[in-house]
Amino acid sequence: MNRSARSALSVLAAVGLAFGVTACSEAVDTVGKAVDEEYRVTYEVTGKNVDSISYHAGGGEAMDPKPETVDKPTLPWKKTVTLRGIMPAAVMPMAADLTGAEVTCKITYRGKALAEEKGEGLATAGGCVAESPVGTE
Repeated sequence: MNRSARSALSVLAAVGLAFGVTACSEAVDTVGKAVDEEYRVTYEVTGKNVDSISYHAGGGEAMDPKPETVDKPTLPWKKTVTLRGIMPAAVMPMAADLTGAEVTCKITYRGKALAEEKGEGLATAGGCVAESPVGTE
């Protein structure tokens, strides 16, 4: 291989390496954004005879959130929270009543419902869980 061919190959290899490093750097930035970006959701709970509401409020780690709880909430109940990265939005109303409990929960993000559920009966538990919208927009 002559000298100019080797020089051209070296330039091409350097350019390829630069593109590879840039792509890798962009991937790291995307992952960093997904972990650190904040988003706001609004939880809503309606119904009757709800004993407590647990919800993710941003505490803990993304994959190990620490829920907060409101006992004997006044209904309808509404709360806007700021979550981070891939932390799922979740609201879990619980009710137990011999006359029958009714519970509806909803999670909204930028005016769009991410999750909505309804339960009724003697004992109702469950709630709404939604994936993080970070990285899907």
